[in-house]
Amino acid sequence: MEKTEWEKLIDNLVRQGILVSPKLVQAMRKAPRYKFLPDNSQPYSAKDIPIPIGYQQTISAPHMVAIMNEALQLKVGQKVLEVGAGSGWHAATIAEVIAPKDAPRSEWGHIYSVEIVQALAESAKKIILKNGYSDRITIINADGSNGYQQKAPYDRIIVTAAAPKVPPPLLDQLKPNGIMVILVGDYALFQILKRLTKDENGKIKQESLGEVAFVPLKGKYGQA
Repeated sequence: MEKTEWEKLIDNLVRQGILVSPKLVQAMRKAPRYKFLPDNSQPYSAKDIPIPIGYQQTISAPHMVAIMNEALQLKVGQKVLEVGAGSGWHAATIAEVIAPKDAPRSEWGHIYSVEIVQALAESAKKIILKNGYSDRITIINADGSNGYQQKAPYDRIIVTAAAPKVPPPLLDQLKPNGIMVILVGDYALFQILKRLTKDENGKIKQESLGEVAFVPLKGKYGQA
């Protein structure tokens, strides 16, 4: 059987060494990006580029989602906070790892995805429901730069927009031995993808994972 364009894209990411973990490869296959895009964007769904989704926001390029998910070191059962739901696609790829359908529901983790743009939050809720993720993903319309204290602390935190610096509430809401992946830097000039690890004593270790270009984080701790 001939492979789809999406399957070819995933195979290419594996060949390039961007997608490494078998569970993440499987997650990307189970949550193809086209299911989270409007009809007029379908021709671009299997291209390795970001795609505009309105309101000056984008759905990330597949290689970038793969890099960020690999950096998170995701495991079954984890509680994850995502800042910036967008279309809900990135959250779905995470849900396939922390709450796979082939694991007992009692072992499932959950992802809380906070979206500041009300229209996008409402759209993401519908897309998540349509694709069968509403029992594993909760979309919240709020300022994600403040985190989501109601369900804190989190095993993992991912921020899908560029912040001028790491928002203090997110550090506070990260569990000991937790990992945060965030984009930090000036929106128009220079951004770095960072992985932050909090040890048992609350000390933060930072690693640079390379230069990136993302839309700006909105909200109290976002770009001015």
